[in-house]
Amino acid sequence: MMRKTRTGLAYITALATMMAVAVPTVAQAQSLGFGRGNSDPIHIEASEGIEWQRNNQVYIARGEARASQGGVTVEADELVAHYRATESGSDEIYKIDANGNVRILSDTETATSDKAVYDVVKGVLIMTGEQVRLVTAQDTIIARDSLEYYEDRQLAVARGDALAMRDDRRVRADTLMAHFVAKEGQARSSKMERIEAIGNVHLSTDTDIVTADRGDYQLNAGLATVTGDVRITRGETQLNGDRAEVNLNTGQSRLLTKSAGAREPNKRVRGIFVPSATPEGGKTK
Repeated sequence: MMRKTRTGLAYITALATMMAVAVPTVAQAQSLGFGRGNSDPIHIEASEGIEWQRNNQVYIARGEARASQGGVTVEADELVAHYRATESGSDEIYKIDANGNVRILSDTETATSDKAVYDVVKGVLIMTGEQVRLVTAQDTIIARDSLEYYEDRQLAVARGDALAMRDDRRVRADTLMAHFVAKEGQARSSKMERIEAIGNVHLSTDTDIVTADRGDYQLNAGLATVTGDVRITRGETQLNGDRAEVNLNTGQSRLLTKSAGAREPNKRVRGIFVPSATPEGGKTK
């Protein structure tokens, strides 16, 4: 059975009430979370209408669709809410699909993509599209393939030529894992604290270009530790090794041997220094 609906405010309010009762209360909602642990009603708006497909167990809102609860809003061309029966006999919404021009907004973050799937029960959001973007008050993360957000772990994973930006600092890698921490006294607000970079890591300062296999970047300190086939390039000078520390606040880079206790023996760091030519006859010093 498929029931088409009108777009009247009374029906939208009724549907919102149904959805609010159905959403499970599993854990404390986080900054990008939608529905988890929140008893506030979900308000739904759509310019073209809302459809209830009882046999398929879905609600579909089309045309500039918007669903909001508390401080979180999901916007898209189409929103699809999947529901199922629980052991108590009530219905619960367990998944929300957002299709076309997706925007997810909280008090401190905005995420955009072409499509998004939110697992309400697990608290996992997966956004995909030609370019996925997460913008916070201080940081921006862009990815070519996907952005995953895990509420309980307060972790965002950007995949595919991922780029993290804060002011004039840039960290690029195949995969970036951004760790958030809750702001003191603000249950729904968080900030990015640390980024793990995996595969084809690339950092840049005012003077250096640093490449490596992996990186660990502490955002507030501006300190990145990179490992694996490390290369630091400054003009025509090049330093190679297994581990380096890069301070993006001061622009200083330091090439290191492996830390004490490492299973493999330390390897010597290597450098290529190109002497500059003197003004007289091109002779070098």
